[in-house]
Amino acid sequence: MTMDSRKILEKAKGYRDATAQALARLIRVPAYSGSEGERIKLLAQMCADAGFEEVRVDGLGSLLARIGNGKRILAIDAHIDTVEVGDRSQWSADPFSGTVRNGLVYGRGSSDQTGGAASMITAGRILREIGYAGDYTIWFTFTVMEEDCDGLPWKYLIERERLVPDFAVSTEPTSLRLYRGHRGRMEIECTFRGVSAHGSAPERGMSAAYKAARAALAMERLNASLPPDDDGFLGKGTVTVSKMEAHGPSQCAVPDQAMLYLDRRLTWGETMEMAVEQVREAIGADLAEVRVPRYTKPSWKGTVYEQELYFPTWKIQADHPLVSGGVAAHRALFGSDPIVDKWTFSTNCVAIAGRHGIPCIGFGPGDESQAHAPNEITRVDDLEKASAFYAALPYALVGIDLGKAGSGTVGGGRP
Repeated sequence: MTMDSRKILEKAKGYRDATAQALARLIRVPAYSGSEGERIKLLAQMCADAGFEEVRVDGLGSLLARIGNGKRILAIDAHIDTVEVGDRSQWSADPFSGTVRNGLVYGRGSSDQTGGAASMITAGRILREIGYAGDYTIWFTFTVMEEDCDGLPWKYLIERERLVPDFAVSTEPTSLRLYRGHRGRMEIECTFRGVSAHGSAPERGMSAAYKAARAALAMERLNASLPPDDDGFLGKGTVTVSKMEAHGPSQCAVPDQAMLYLDRRLTWGETMEMAVEQVREAIGADLAEVRVPRYTKPSWKGTVYEQELYFPTWKIQADHPLVSGGVAAHRALFGSDPIVDKWTFSTNCVAIAGRHGIPCIGFGPGDESQAHAPNEITRVDDLEKASAFYAALPYALVGIDLGKAGSGTVGGGRP
């Protein structure tokens, strides 16, 4: 089948207001990680109303909606959970108002990333209405728990549900640029032991707080020393202290316990084992216990699916066929090539590409800078263009040699 870009654009424009209103409806149903059930139910109804051929919820609680019956599988993904609001005094309006005004949609998750979800529903409607019957089965996945544990819902889909796509698209915000990678990340916990003593005579004890303080300064030095990646695409790795605690038997005592929690961003070539060893060496191997925690929180369905808090680095080459297909779809629709770049933050692609070597690209409405920020917004223009792009992409990917496509995939994880 050949792409009728004019018809796709017309339909995306015709559904412009409906897409914005769909996003507004989603925003009005809060969905934090582990409590997304009501939003999933709403999405399931929206997908059924849009004419998707199959709509079902997986064992973890993510929603899967299908268009087409081709031999190859294209997955288009949006996580539908959000972070919490934070300090409400920093919001100029209700974070869950879903207000649509002056070409913008307001509210928590509008960019990160229910805007992508709303555009996906419109794309499915467009494909259904134009009678898509091409090479791909297209699974639109509305995944849960990403904000808590990015990649977990796709690790589950691949390893438990056996949904293994040939290609995947993340609809995380990219400002309508085409992204082909991002750094990985991991969480590291360092615990320190001291000897308690009365606060009036601290020399009698050994302060775990001081050990942790010196370790925090060591992390500052380690961060400055981390090298960039070889080709300069992903940038250098980073490490920062994200949480620090110290306590003892009383407020009048030398603390005998302390903890540092680290956010470590991993560039190309950096591994979990390497990062842990760097921290041990910087702190002093005998001064702290250093470990990678595990995620054990149940989903809204009560399912517990554990994994260590390690999320592998990934990228695909600039000339990868999936990137070329994305560029071709953009050119056919909008008459120009997109900017090809990378995310600063992390996405579900850490599991799809990082762990399992499945080629991914990113294309999403909204701006990465809006993620987790007060007064979050996204542009209605972006929603319209993104829905057209998702509908056009299956046509642009016709004829790709899957053997050649696989050879261009690079991920820093392990299946």
